[in-house]
Amino acid sequence: MLTGLGGARQATGAGPLGTVDGVFALLCPGQGSQTPGMLTPWLEDPAAADLIAEWSEAADIDLAAHGTTSGADTIRDTSIAQPLIVATSLVAYHAAADAVPALRTEGRQSTSPTLDVAGHSVGEFTAAAIAGVFTPAEAVALVAERGRAMAACAAAEATGMSAVIGGEPDVVLAAIHAADLVPANINGAGQVVAAGLVTALARLEADPPAGARVRRLDVAGAFHTPFMDGAQLRLSRAVAALGSRPRTWAAIPVLSCRDGQPIGDLTRIVTRMVDQVTRPVRWDQIMHSIKSIGLRVAIELAPAGVLTGLIRREMPGMARVKVNGPGDLTQLAEAVAA
Repeated sequence: MLTGLGGARQATGAGPLGTVDGVFALLCPGQGSQTPGMLTPWLEDPAAADLIAEWSEAADIDLAAHGTTSGADTIRDTSIAQPLIVATSLVAYHAAADAVPALRTEGRQSTSPTLDVAGHSVGEFTAAAIAGVFTPAEAVALVAERGRAMAACAAAEATGMSAVIGGEPDVVLAAIHAADLVPANINGAGQVVAAGLVTALARLEADPPAGARVRRLDVAGAFHTPFMDGAQLRLSRAVAALGSRPRTWAAIPVLSCRDGQPIGDLTRIVTRMVDQVTRPVRWDQIMHSIKSIGLRVAIELAPAGVLTGLIRREMPGMARVKVNGPGDLTQLAEAVAA
């Protein structure tokens, strides 16, 4: 019923969903979640500082400086924001897994609580690293190339994105298509992001769908649309340069941004992540899978807030934990224990 799920569990020695006591969803945020200084609390740990230094070298970018002292305008740059977000999330994950062994992906046993991971857009690379598809250094390096490539595509033509909030879903989608735009993010909870030429965005803003408001987003271009074809090609080449993977199945399932389905096969995960540069992000479908699987605790890694906010509006009864700094690890441990 759930593509790839059985293989992923079997590959790591874990049992089927019905035989475990706790079920957790690790959520990895995407672009737009970044805030100045978001790495500061993590870098007080020398081990975290060493990881950031290693990943900075892999990505050819000073992540420590951008995560501590760079201002909002600087880290808004796509080529900086994407690797910085992924690195911050991965540092948070390492700390969380040290504090709460139930969240570790390596060496999971049949008695381990079920753990699925999902990322929004570029956050899918964080999710893939947690699942063992890439090493953390590989993930940050790939995202740095992805960010540079997407920034180059964005500079080639005047494009952008606008959030459409509220309104009937069918009416909103019809209005987006009528304006010659693409629904690049369908986030659920009454939020769709339209993307395309800025002239088309202006038409949508001037004549919004009934019951909805349209707000232009401060992004460089029309991400997750055919305007990013060149970036998809560059990312595909960067992935191919890594060579074959040492494993066939992910350590835990990755909920795909394409349709929310849990995927365990590494080839399928990687292919979908490359294609996703020009395809819409279906976070609404990921939330549907979280609900259908029966995951009970949503854990959002730093820089956290956006995804747990969507979960709160879509599934108000679900337990939620935001891990934005070491001070949040105690609350995380209590939520997992409960």
